[in-house]
Amino acid sequence: MKDEAHRQVRRFPTSDLARVAVFAALIAVLGLPGSINVFGNAVPITLQTFGVMLAGAILGTWRGALAVAVLLVLVAAGLPLLAGGRGGLGVFALPSAGFLIGWLPGAAVTGWLVERGGRTPGLVRLVAACLVGGVGVIYLFGIPVQAAVTGLSLGKTMLLSAAFLPGDIAKAVITALVARGTQRAYPDAVPAVHRERVRAAGGR
Repeated sequence: MKDEAHRQVRRFPTSDLARVAVFAALIAVLGLPGSINVFGNAVPITLQTFGVMLAGAILGTWRGALAVAVLLVLVAAGLPLLAGGRGGLGVFALPSAGFLIGWLPGAAVTGWLVERGGRTPGLVRLVAACLVGGVGVIYLFGIPVQAAVTGLSLGKTMLLSAAFLPGDIAKAVITALVARGTQRAYPDAVPAVHRERVRAAGGR
């Protein structure tokens, strides 16, 4: 039993737990400026997707997804951590619920794509990872749920969601620039480097 517990600790060291907590807090803080609704869209525009992309790009697949999961659990518990001070289980019945749920696989896919870039993921890969994971995957979850909740057609909902694209593309580019700068300054921040180090230590 002690050996198994020791292996679990090695798989997820305290430093990783701290990074997960920091990024969960970062996503929450990015909700402080609030949100805006444009063109009558029931889903607001917020800065929090920037934090989701950044979590995936810097933490990688599992840690990025875990940071989002921690935030969503706290939101479900009632903490007002979403933009506009929203929180509680009720937010998962709103038109934006699919986008919130999509944050988790969005961060994971972003991290997975960055990890595939090896020890020195280039800027183009980082932008592509953020666009695929932080935009495409989140929309894939968000748009159908929004259509179902609002009763609008899928096509109409897609048109409404097109208003998000300019801002989300800008977030993807900024995320890539921040992640690239961070990884150049701190090579250990590259997800693939971290994964190799964990595996060398006997983790997953």
